[in-house]
Amino acid sequence: MSSPAMTPTPDLPRQLTQLGLHVAAAGLDDFIARATKTRWSARTLLEELARAELHERAHRSLQRRLQRSRLGRFKPIADFDWNWPKKIDREAIERALTLDFIRDTRNLILLGTNGLGKTLIAKNLAHAAVLAGYSVLFRTAAELLEDLQVDSPEQRRRRLAHYARPHLLCIDSC
Repeated sequence: MSSPAMTPTPDLPRQLTQLGLHVAAAGLDDFIARATKTRWSARTLLEELARAELHERAHRSLQRRLQRSRLGRFKPIADFDWNWPKKIDREAIERALTLDFIRDTRNLILLGTNGLGKTLIAKNLAHAAVLAGYSVLFRTAAELLEDLQVDSPEQRRRRLAHYARPHLLCIDSC
């Protein structure tokens, strides 16, 4: 027989949701069963609840940042052929992948002719930045220019502010 303190009220999932505790609300019965079976202390119960919620929030934040970045599909840098192009500064690219240029608020420009892998490198840099918790926006130059084609100076200022917001703005020339 379970104690009254461990029996959830029908309103508890709704209340947990209102508090923003979505993981606890969705898996309340399982959570209580695990806590009861393993005889968690009140402190352990709260620690597990906090851990689960923080994990889920980090996951949702990552998914939102990935979606907002508009990176799309791309090959991982592990698949990059470092033997092509013939002149590539691999050390500079690997240094860029540490994302120090973002922390130092510096620009990074990838120059080269078509077909050398600039987009692949840029998308991998952007993906690494998203995984590191940075906000990222990836656009083609054509998309950016089209978006800035507005009649009102105020609208243009707002759109420019939109592009200035992320930690990393990638503009692809393709």
